[in-house]
Amino acid sequence: MVLDGGLSHQLAAAGHDLDDALWSARLLADHPRALLTAHRAYARAGAEVLITASYQASFEGFARRGLDRAAAADLLASSVRLARRAQPDGWVAASVGPYGAVLADGSEYRGRYGLSVAALERFHRPRLEVLAAAGPDVLALETVPDLDEARAMLRAIEGLGVPAWLSYSVAGTRTRAGQPLAEAFAVAADSAQVVAVGVNCCAPQDVGPAVRIAAEVTGKPVVVYPNSGERWQPASRSWQGRALGPAPLAAGWVRDGARLVGGCCRVGPAAIAELAAELTALRAR
Repeated sequence: MVLDGGLSHQLAAAGHDLDDALWSARLLADHPRALLTAHRAYARAGAEVLITASYQASFEGFARRGLDRAAAADLLASSVRLARRAQPDGWVAASVGPYGAVLADGSEYRGRYGLSVAALERFHRPRLEVLAAAGPDVLALETVPDLDEARAMLRAIEGLGVPAWLSYSVAGTRTRAGQPLAEAFAVAADSAQVVAVGVNCCAPQDVGPAVRIAAEVTGKPVVVYPNSGERWQPASRSWQGRALGPAPLAAGWVRDGARLVGGCCRVGPAAIAELAAELTALRAR
């Protein structure tokens, strides 16, 4: 199946300012139609799975904007409604980002926040309950930087009645926190609720080895949605390097076990359209 690309990329390309601790989730409150338009752009490009704008959303984050718990819960649920409205016949994956994403300080790419697994579970469970009740097809536990948070998120989804995928952010064949991927994927191997495991928000060249490890360790379908391949240069505040996109590498990933393929940062609708064409050709072979 074809996943969408970077939601923030499409929103920024349309001129929306995402310089906010809530990132794209800010638009759930301020400009929901912009999210609907972005989702539809990916649906037109061939995406069969749309990922919601809830990655950086949390009760704590909305509270800092002056919203009470009921209002925050409604905004979280609205992320699912908007994606469903954009593509009624497709899949909706409710995005659940790591604890570090809510801090908006880059720690989502390091992990190891100094919190216990139990504390992380307590953080994730309330928003997972709201998102699950909104009726997505799957929960996207994504950009997870370390094994401890993966354990917490897997505990937090228990009993919610919605399947999930678990996707790590990686550097080479290790999580961002430095654990071997074989160990990281193993925590989901026996979970009946986890329908796919994989990686996202990583370099395209890191995907191939991760796919093979994920498939071998878990026996589950693999989900992959890497970045474009460009690199962010903080000094110049610009992206540099060549944008590769997922399409040229997709056949190899699928051969090794990937079944859900898309893009993350800097991957827009044009790249997803190329990917959709490639996967359609693969299906016909």
